[in-house]
Amino acid sequence: MAADSPRKSLDDLVAVMAALRAPVTGCPWDLEQNFATIAPYTIEEAYEVADAIQRGNLSDLREELGDLLLQVVYHSQLAQEEGAFALPDVIDGITRKMVRRHPHVFGDDAARSAGAAKGFWEKIKAEERAAKPAPHGLLADVPVAMPGLTRAIKLQSKAAKVGFDWPDLAPVLAKVEEEMAELKVEIAAPGGTNRDQRVAEEFGDLLFVMANVARHLGVDPEDALRGANAKFARRFRRIEERLAALGRSPAQSNLAEMDAMWNEAKANERSG
Repeated sequence: MAADSPRKSLDDLVAVMAALRAPVTGCPWDLEQNFATIAPYTIEEAYEVADAIQRGNLSDLREELGDLLLQVVYHSQLAQEEGAFALPDVIDGITRKMVRRHPHVFGDDAARSAGAAKGFWEKIKAEERAAKPAPHGLLADVPVAMPGLTRAIKLQSKAAKVGFDWPDLAPVLAKVEEEMAELKVEIAAPGGTNRDQRVAEEFGDLLFVMANVARHLGVDPEDALRGANAKFARRFRRIEERLAALGRSPAQSNLAEMDAMWNEAKANERSG
């Protein structure tokens, strides 16, 4: 953008999106899209925002926030075409919600002087849910499209609020051992038409209870797994570097050699 070019606004972005979706003159790819086909990009962009934050790269964060904003505009354009709502309705709704959920900031003198009482956020959200058509059960409003571990935490937390929870970590860890034993049984079972399905089910049960361990420990399992992924990638890169110095690649090595290099990288990290 030229130095003297006026800055683009949200209205400009909305106009660009409308032009992309314009029949005949719009972009063929954009004209083929719908809520379902765009949803994966929305999730991906949210993760890229989180990644930029984790890396501490504010330049990337600015760009990724723009990509995420585009997703909001995109879905709003699709909804407007169906006559459901438009971007101003989205903005109006979230603004009103934020004001409503912060009476200690935007309320009357009494509400502001009372401050943010413990549990006020959950209380207001409960009141909002009560005003909507009743969902089918306590867990019905936990989005299915959430990442699996995150959704497991949400489901468990909601159930815990009505008393369906272990009192401490010990029985949860015992459940881990139980689920691991059940997984081993299915792995060792003779092959059959349903064996793979049974193994997958038991593996899912193990992941679900591991999410429960994380919840009891106050650990975000997605963050913990991202950290483990980064650690694996970092240490494997050390193996690649060591082998490259020897004029070889991992494909030209073997497990014993690479495992020794892995342990060396691990020891170096721990020693600082």
